[in-house]
Amino acid sequence: MHFLCPSSDLQEGQARGFSVAERAVIAVRHQGTVYLYLNRCPHRGIGLEWLPDQFLDSSGSLLQCATHGALFLLDSGECVAGPCSGQVLTSLPCHENEHGIWLGALSHP
Repeated sequence: MHFLCPSSDLQEGQARGFSVAERAVIAVRHQGTVYLYLNRCPHRGIGLEWLPDQFLDSSGSLLQCATHGALFLLDSGECVAGPCSGQVLTSLPCHENEHGIWLGALSHP
């Protein structure tokens, strides 16, 4: 398990980036639940953001690839618009407790 941050550092409707074991990770809180994804667009394998922690579209309701404009559901990582429509972000194991948000064990690619 890898500690990411205290729970208070990821508010409802917010997304943040982390680097864990040389992997880029996105954390997003949606309807009280934290979801973790590998920060890698399925279309080209690049990170979603151009600026640190800028992962959400203008409405704040979808993750957006800054390079291609692909849009992903917060709770499943499914691409609903863009060049990788129908594909999904790689979901990562997440655990939240009184100490904060944790990334579960990572498997090697």
